[in-house]
Amino acid sequence: MLILKLALRNIQRNRRRSLLTVLSMGGGYFLLSLMLSMTEGSYSNMIDLFTRDHTGHVQIHKSNYLDRPSLFKRINNSAALIALIQEDPQVVSVTARIYGPSLAYGKNKTFPANVIGIDPQRESATTYLKKKVNQGVYLSNGMTVNGYFPAMMGKALAKNLHLNVGDELVLISQGVDGSIANDIFEVVAIVGTSESYERMNVYLSLNGMRQFLSMGGQVHELVISLHHHSLAQKFSENLQSTLQQDDLKVSSWQQVEKVFYKSMQLDKKGNYVSMGIIIFIVSIGVLNTVLMGTLERTREFGVLRAIGTQPVGIFKLIMLESLFLSLVSCFSGLLVSLPVNYWLTVEGIAMPQPVDMGGVLFESMRGEISWFTIGVPALVVIGSTLLVSLIPGIRAARISPLQALQAV
Repeated sequence: MLILKLALRNIQRNRRRSLLTVLSMGGGYFLLSLMLSMTEGSYSNMIDLFTRDHTGHVQIHKSNYLDRPSLFKRINNSAALIALIQEDPQVVSVTARIYGPSLAYGKNKTFPANVIGIDPQRESATTYLKKKVNQGVYLSNGMTVNGYFPAMMGKALAKNLHLNVGDELVLISQGVDGSIANDIFEVVAIVGTSESYERMNVYLSLNGMRQFLSMGGQVHELVISLHHHSLAQKFSENLQSTLQQDDLKVSSWQQVEKVFYKSMQLDKKGNYVSMGIIIFIVSIGVLNTVLMGTLERTREFGVLRAIGTQPVGIFKLIMLESLFLSLVSCFSGLLVSLPVNYWLTVEGIAMPQPVDMGGVLFESMRGEISWFTIGVPALVVIGSTLLVSLIPGIRAARISPLQALQAV
């Protein structure tokens, strides 16, 4: 208790030096908190855009479908699986998909197309597909007034085939029974842009796709949307252990989109280098301040040693002063950084030129307020302060009373 009182009294007596230390460490906290907030917020925003664009947070496939897609690797009892998954409170929505690469014909041109069968209602709750309709109306389960199954086309494919809303689209593919699948569909909507994921896709309802491929109630893929992308890995592991079918593979978005995830992790490591430089600069400033304060108080430490204070007491005194100053610095930095981070989280910074990340346009940088962005800077500032205070603390503890009292 006596050492604590001495530490507080020394801080109060050396207000100018203490203020400089607080400003230095508080500035370091502010910069670290700001960088972490922008880094974590930007990546969270990017992941949300990417996963809600088409990937989802978790996917289920038959065996190794993800690595080697095949028309014949199908999931049985998809309706029962969807009902089971939907019961989990972490799940927002689940949708089923069927894939069938086809040859698309329109007017006088043919072009390869990736045909995807979807449940219109579930797909709109899982991804942003419905919001990407820029011409026509969103897909429905029924048939058009002309007696055709409706189809939505990517903008690039529609442009290549010179097709518009209301035109007829002919698709040719292979049925699951080995027959040649061919049918006429009516274009009801154009989706996406010439650069988006949907650019060369054709979307049919599950009913239309099953009739087209002569397929029963099976599907190729189940896509799950969760309340937050951070839940994906744990959820996929738990679901994999829950499923009774050994031939089903549950994959998180990190596994489905490995290239995107790895590029994001590499970019994060680059940001951590910048943070390390800031920590180093702040630590040098703190070391200089604490060391100078120790040198200025050499005679004081000599008096304390002369009246019987143990070296460990001197060491504790230095460390307690540094700890208290670092706590005050963190609190001050928190008060300044919270309003700034809140504004960045709500408003964000619009980028002058959108950046393409894995096919998703990243148009703004947003912050994030979390225990990670608040707590990590505090731990770094306190930890680095105590670390650099070891040298002045050890020096003060080992000082000779006679030499200290003779110092000018």
